Amino acid sequence: VQLAESGGGLVQAGGSLRLSCAASTRTFNMYTMGWFRQAPGKERDLVAAVDASARNAYIADSVNGRFTISRDNNRNTVYLQMNSLKPEDTAVYYCAARHRAANDYSAWGQGTQVTVSS
Repeated sequence: VQLAESGGGLVQAGGSLRLSCAASTRTFNMYTMGWFRQAPGKERDLVAAVDASARNAYIADSVNGRFTISRDNNRNTVYLQMNSLKPEDTAVYYCAARHRAANDYSAWGQGTQVTVSS
């Protein structure tokens, strides 16, 4: 699976961005998709994930109520809608894929920078 993120950029605090991640696979509907982020000097953390059927989603407490994850299995794309952005959301955001039969995320995108100015 190859993943390609888009949609990052510079935004003022309180603004919104939508990240997209396009997957090059014919079996997209067999993968749980996740969004991770890594700020300078910090570990990479899971922000949100959605299962293959899109029936179950996880949102980290730090972004709950502000971020929404969704997917379109017809377009092989997963999205991260980010609202009410804060400076602490500044990070490189990575898309990742985990096959339903696997325990770990095995495919990663190249990352997209999100910078939130105060």
